[in-house]
Amino acid sequence: MAHGFLVHEDHDDVGVAVRDLQAGEAVTGVYQRSLNETQVTLRDAVPLGHKVALKELHRGDEVIEYDEVIGVATQPIEVGNHVHVHNIKSVRWA
Repeated sequence: MAHGFLVHEDHDDVGVAVRDLQAGEAVTGVYQRSLNETQVTLRDAVPLGHKVALKELHRGDEVIEYDEVIGVATQPIEVGNHVHVHNIKSVRWA
């Protein structure tokens, strides 16, 4: 089975699409360190290289990728949502 996204670290909140993903698609991802798999049904289309939410996040929650805080949720984010500048604010440029 081809994976649709990669998760860098086991505690990350997001995975990165390795191909264009379609809304409604049940897609499997793989954790790079443990090689464990997880499956998410997408609520939104997620373009190649963009992030997909693996956990429910509330407004103000920190968003973790690479086991580091990469941003803060600016609105509620549900599992399977596209995660990008429309719903998180980067901490790098804050």
